[in-house]
Amino acid sequence: MQKRALIVGASGIVGSNLANQLLSTGWAVSGLSRGRTALSPAIEPIAADLTSATSVSEALAGKSFTHVFFTAWSRQDTEKENIRVNGGMVSHVLDAVGTTDTVSHAALVTGLKHYLGPFEAYATGAIPLTPFREEQGRQPVDNFYYEQEDRLFDAAQRYGFSWSVHRPHTIIGYALGNAMNMGVTLAVYASLCKQTGELFVFPGSATQWNSLTDMTDARLLARHIEWASTSVNARNEDFNVVNGDVFRWKWMWSQIAGYFGIEAAPFEGEARPLETRMENAAKAWSEIAPRCNLRESNIGALASWWHTDADLGRPMEVVTDMTKSRKMGFLDYQSTPESFFTLFERLKAERVIP
Repeated sequence: MQKRALIVGASGIVGSNLANQLLSTGWAVSGLSRGRTALSPAIEPIAADLTSATSVSEALAGKSFTHVFFTAWSRQDTEKENIRVNGGMVSHVLDAVGTTDTVSHAALVTGLKHYLGPFEAYATGAIPLTPFREEQGRQPVDNFYYEQEDRLFDAAQRYGFSWSVHRPHTIIGYALGNAMNMGVTLAVYASLCKQTGELFVFPGSATQWNSLTDMTDARLLARHIEWASTSVNARNEDFNVVNGDVFRWKWMWSQIAGYFGIEAAPFEGEARPLETRMENAAKAWSEIAPRCNLRESNIGALASWWHTDADLGRPMEVVTDMTKSRKMGFLDYQSTPESFFTLFERLKAERVIP
């Protein structure tokens, strides 16, 4: 029987790459979202307000799926609101499809803030020793990831399907208008530097500059999610998921600069956040875009300065252990520099950057 996937957030950086992966291996794919972004013609679009149980239930009435993949979240002003809204979204979807008795597995994508804490309480508690391991468990702070997990566990028990939780580090992949997209943000920043002659300044902390770290390619994450959803060994398990290599930003920054043919500024020891330095970026990009025949002149639709600042400004080392997945059979590996360069090539080919 053909596997039928419902991807919540199919237009995002995780959801779109997951859809491509599943379609390539013969799945039927439907995408549930607010309907603001067009999906591939191969994906059945389903529009609903994910924050409304009624809207979700009505949109999914009469439909059945074998697998549900939750790759969306809605950023709120406080973590308590994040908990209420994002936890509710998980329940609304799983309650709507759970009663069909066709769902065999549901997967939830969260991230390393499981160990670091949410933005509100970032690194304020006792951070586990690196590399982060799944058995280190939860931090004693409010975190909407924990609420999403609990809603998933409860629905799985009530409706009789298996589950998996996936915790990527910062994701590299193609998606536009996505808040959690360092790769596109750095590509836009480097392109601005090349066009204006400005130095390519690392915006983050000394700790991030000097420490080991890792990242997650969206394509590898998609393969990991598919593997866990179809592997008996991976049922009812939580997983870290990263590329498999490690690096230091003091090396990677010069690699990215070299790709764009620009000069990387020497690191001066203090963070210089992009959000405060990019005040004139919108105007500059609006002039660069027509001159270079780019598809998007609104830099706000491409770059998320705040999120890249948050990732690169961390005051602690962030590196991840993949032993659990390896022992259970997931052996994929991805070079992180190649992840960046492949993304940059696609952004050029699609006229997103010069």
